Amino acid sequence: MTETSSLRLAQRIAFAVPALLLAGAYISQYGFDLFPCEMCWWQRYPHFAAVVLALMGFFLAPKRLWVALAAGAILTSGLIGLFHAGVEYGWWEGVTSCAAIPQADEGQNALDAIMNAPIVRCDEAPWTFLGVSLAGFNFLISTGAALAIFNLLRKGEKA
Repeated sequence: MTETSSLRLAQRIAFAVPALLLAGAYISQYGFDLFPCEMCWWQRYPHFAAVVLALMGFFLAPKRLWVALAAGAILTSGLIGLFHAGVEYGWWEGVTSCAAIPQADEGQNALDAIMNAPIVRCDEAPWTFLGVSLAGFNFLISTGAALAIFNLLRKGEKA
């Protein structure tokens, strides 16, 4: 694989993975009523940063630096996902005040929004597949993608 092709693939992965994971998070939230807890939000923030950094890697020099920073943000989200999954599986204790923060819709009383908001706990997985929670999948996908990006960038340097 040439330097150019490995960099292009790294750029595409650095953009696509966080964008698709964010899309999945919002589809699960708005399409299937799987409301995020506080730690779920923590996992989204690095993905937002990764999307921006990856886009910068398409347009600004040095491209490899922007892609590497995006990979670092993706890895950060994955590690937060590992921590969150560990809390869900009871491997360790999470933050003590973890719950979703309700937001009032336009024209809605803030107190009504708080009183009617679903309580979302960080230590209970709302959905699993084959025993893996959404936080666990974020860890697996994000960590794998970040390592693949770093490997592609490393290969591109040697070419």
